[in-house]
Amino acid sequence: MKTNIRMPYLILGAALSAVILTTQTSCTYNLFGKSATENNQLNTGNPVAGDDAASSTVKTSTGDTKGTTGTASGTGNSDSNGGPSDSTGKGTTDPGKSSVSTSANVQSSNQSAFIAFMRENAPSRTIKKKDGVVYVTNTDSPLVLVNKKRELESTYVPKDLVKANVGFSFSGDNPKQQLRQVAATALEKLFAGAKQDGIELKAVSGYRSYASQRSIFNNYAKKNGEEEANTFSAHPGQSEHQTGLAMDVSSASVKYDLDKSFGETKEGKWLKEHAADYGFIIRYELGKEDETGYMYEPWHIRYVGVFIAQEIKKKGETFEAYMAQF
Repeated sequence: MKTNIRMPYLILGAALSAVILTTQTSCTYNLFGKSATENNQLNTGNPVAGDDAASSTVKTSTGDTKGTTGTASGTGNSDSNGGPSDSTGKGTTDPGKSSVSTSANVQSSNQSAFIAFMRENAPSRTIKKKDGVVYVTNTDSPLVLVNKKRELESTYVPKDLVKANVGFSFSGDNPKQQLRQVAATALEKLFAGAKQDGIELKAVSGYRSYASQRSIFNNYAKKNGEEEANTFSAHPGQSEHQTGLAMDVSSASVKYDLDKSFGETKEGKWLKEHAADYGFIIRYELGKEDETGYMYEPWHIRYVGVFIAQEIKKKGETFEAYMAQF
């Protein structure tokens, strides 16, 4: 008799566990474009999911896909005859209500995990001071925030750099063709999506080492003066390119130059409209110079994950402003 009573609980428990695991995996994929296991390896923290991540639309080269939150229903408590019953012994348990409750609990769990992860990556919690310089500490996170006030150390090199399988504006092999694995995969999908829409993009410059950025900045400083150079070029250690999560993109319509006019081309407009669908943001938006520290760069895209990219786009915020709220 005890076996009959416990069996529905065991079945329900197994069903709930499967639902939660499936939903968290789906949400994590939508957040960073990777599975929960893969993302955990990339993030130095626990895999997370956003509150709305499971319902976010992700456009890929094979079409639009949507993550779905699973539901489960199970039997209620058993009475002496083994039938479903409520606490009064009456068979009134509603499987539909159980499904709604399960889905709500999963969503609440996902939201809590998302907030916890964002707080782990909050600007105020991811810095250390050394010799008067503020360095970031979450270098392996897709949400690492690098700017004029938050630097990467000169020795930092991403561990998972790969050559992005996209067209480049130059020939031959060059470190600038590299991105971190998660960003390279997302860029390949972005380029494929652009091609489907009749848009041809070329990648211009991805990863740059500390030494490479130092050479670039020094050349601009000699030509334009250090103060002016600092409005459009980063000091070494302050460049997003060193993170391996940023890529400069251009098109034949502007002769593959990195110029503001790119933003007015059909390619630039497409990129602004669709970058977030693949997990990228236009990092340095027009009119946000005081927040980002740099002039408008419609060609510079930065990987942050689909869910967060869409949130930043929807709110019209800078990466700095979005991260500051955590």
